[in-house]
Amino acid sequence: MIACRTTIGFGAPTKAGKASSHGSALGAEEITGARKALGWSEPPFEIPADVRDLWRTAGKRGQQTHAAWSQRVQALAADKRADFERRLAGKLPAEFAAAVLSVKKTLAATPQEIASRMASERALDVITVAVPEMIGGSADLTGSNNTRAKAMQAMSAADYSGRFIHYGVREHGMAAAMNGMALHGGIIPYSGTFLAFADYCRPAIRLAALMEQRVIHVMTHDSIGLGEDGPTHQPVEHLAALRAIPNLLVFRPCDAVETVECWQLALEARDRPSVLALTRQNLPQLRRELDASNRCAGGAYEIVPADGRAQVSLFASGSEVSIAVEARKLLSERGVLARVVSVPCFELLMEAPERTRRAVIGNGPVNVAVEAGIRQGWDAIIGSDGAFVGMTSFGASAPFKDLYKHFGITPQAVADAALSKL
Repeated sequence: MIACRTTIGFGAPTKAGKASSHGSALGAEEITGARKALGWSEPPFEIPADVRDLWRTAGKRGQQTHAAWSQRVQALAADKRADFERRLAGKLPAEFAAAVLSVKKTLAATPQEIASRMASERALDVITVAVPEMIGGSADLTGSNNTRAKAMQAMSAADYSGRFIHYGVREHGMAAAMNGMALHGGIIPYSGTFLAFADYCRPAIRLAALMEQRVIHVMTHDSIGLGEDGPTHQPVEHLAALRAIPNLLVFRPCDAVETVECWQLALEARDRPSVLALTRQNLPQLRRELDASNRCAGGAYEIVPADGRAQVSLFASGSEVSIAVEARKLLSERGVLARVVSVPCFELLMEAPERTRRAVIGNGPVNVAVEAGIRQGWDAIIGSDGAFVGMTSFGASAPFKDLYKHFGITPQAVADAALSKL
């Protein structure tokens, strides 16, 4: 450890070493005294010629190195040079769209009832081959967050050719390092941890959003659905907290198809970071027909229509979309027509044109949202009069199916909430 001991406000006659030199202006008298103590006689905002010359001399030391680098770039074969320049420009390769479509074709042919963390891994097996500038990683949870694609070799001090980084238990450092990679250019960094640990990453995520950098955070175990690890690991308020960060996309896909679509959107978002909140528990594949378009691109869409004019609109994200689908069946048995809207990304829905947004939300008399988190943020979709089925407390330790029953996040509870509003 290097201990660097400094004096805040060094040189100021009376404020050096005091908190008063930190949060407020020094003032003219203190500035004059500091200038005298430091031997600085130049006018404000003027750089002395000798200092400027020294700076320029230092800058010239890199001329030969830069020229040699430029020559190496120009000596590349035309196709390799074009790919190198594409990466630096932040553009995705032409093969990317076909890679996404190939994953969707596989899912349409052989539907998968798997956790979205596993669906993400299978998507990465294909996408990382098509997008070679992707550099993955994990905060000591690779086996749990499924961020290492099959073809990825680990990077080490002895071998930098790998594309996967074992960051260890240091989420903040991992998130900050990814910001540096994105700022360098030519690299698309992504990494994984649990959603409950998002708070360790939050300062760096916020900076990525502020700096408009494409950094992708895979955050698994996204709700009480992780089960026995208990309330310390079960995120309740984290989705709302992340959705509050400007210029951050928060994706919560409902099945394997939405998962690959959310990956596509995160990679296409060149000027903003993304979070993919993924499940530990298996999810049914709700979308089984091949759709070449990206239905998640609008932030929300009607995944199951009503059998007529809808009396109830059921909104959900992630693992709770299948609960909403089951609730729709219960309402149908009671003669109540309901539609189900999947909401994989609040931010994209709110950015959609008002007419589009209103069409997705609909104008039915009853809106109900279900998400295994707190209500905050949902009123923008369901209105303050809408019903919400979710969490109002921390979680508990038990098998995930028992937890959903215990906290009342069930198809019957959603149906009852709708019926109470009719």
